[in-house]
Amino acid sequence: MPISRRDFHKLALAGSTTAGLALGFRESFAADKLFSPASGVRLGVQTYSYRELPMEGIVDSVIGAMKKNGLSECELFAQQVEPPNAATNFWVGFDPKVLGAGADGGALTEQLRAKAKQESVIQAREDLRKWRLEVPLDHFREARKKFDAAGINVHVYNLSFNSSFTDAEMDRGFEHAKALGVNIISASTTHTVAKRLVPFANKHKIYVSMHGHANLKDPDEFATPASFEQALALSKYFKINLDIGHFSAANFDSVKFIEQHHADITHLHLKDRKRDGGPNTEWGQGDTPIKAVLQLLKARKYPIPAYVEYEYAGEKSCVEEVQKCADYARAALA
Repeated sequence: MPISRRDFHKLALAGSTTAGLALGFRESFAADKLFSPASGVRLGVQTYSYRELPMEGIVDSVIGAMKKNGLSECELFAQQVEPPNAATNFWVGFDPKVLGAGADGGALTEQLRAKAKQESVIQAREDLRKWRLEVPLDHFREARKKFDAAGINVHVYNLSFNSSFTDAEMDRGFEHAKALGVNIISASTTHTVAKRLVPFANKHKIYVSMHGHANLKDPDEFATPASFEQALALSKYFKINLDIGHFSAANFDSVKFIEQHHADITHLHLKDRKRDGGPNTEWGQGDTPIKAVLQLLKARKYPIPAYVEYEYAGEKSCVEEVQKCADYARAALA
């Protein structure tokens, strides 16, 4: 059974209004020269999409994969620049409070809760925290240099803060982002944790973009339009990473939401899902209005990057499946 990025994050511990967007929470927008727009839309990738690649030399592998896919802008998945145990041990940093509403439901949740209590997992989480607090910031600067040398723009750092983070670890996460040269951190998190992030976002002047899912049962989750609006009210440094697949699975209208909130959306995740909490599907087989969203960005000239997130159970390699998704997006914009 494939493990989604949402579960991976939980278990693995990343007009005038439009002009204001480009110069406001994305100060770097005008300086971003290392991207290849598709029909005027910034098309990139969430590097979690390449999760099947071997962890040894993963940064170089991700760069190679992006080049093959013709994509030169990304949201960098934190586990690809953190120690191997953060990516290979799904249970490290698991927050047992929330797993999310999905087709697998409670049985998987209980399994994960039991696993998260194992002594080896607890120790691995402590090791990861120690690494985050002590790793030289040059580690992240060197990673960024590799992407820059390849002509790839790392625009967002995907670090999903959860309740297992200490305050010191949260603070250090913002330092990691700055060392990577980004001013946006995307996070799959909760309202409870978001409130703890306010002073750190304000201190570092780095935007935290809340990533939503389709869990409508837990009011602590980001899923509804109202839940995102509540986050925006907490800090001027809180923004939205809209995942149009999850938003559609929760039975909301992505096109309408983007029209209303485009000034507060840092970037989109592109995927296809069925409505009513349905599964991920190959693009074009679900209920997500991928084409309509991309055409909206093109027509309105919204400077919102749209990132491929390969998350369905594909039959080919991750690089080949990302290529299929990217080709679908380019065709939708043609």
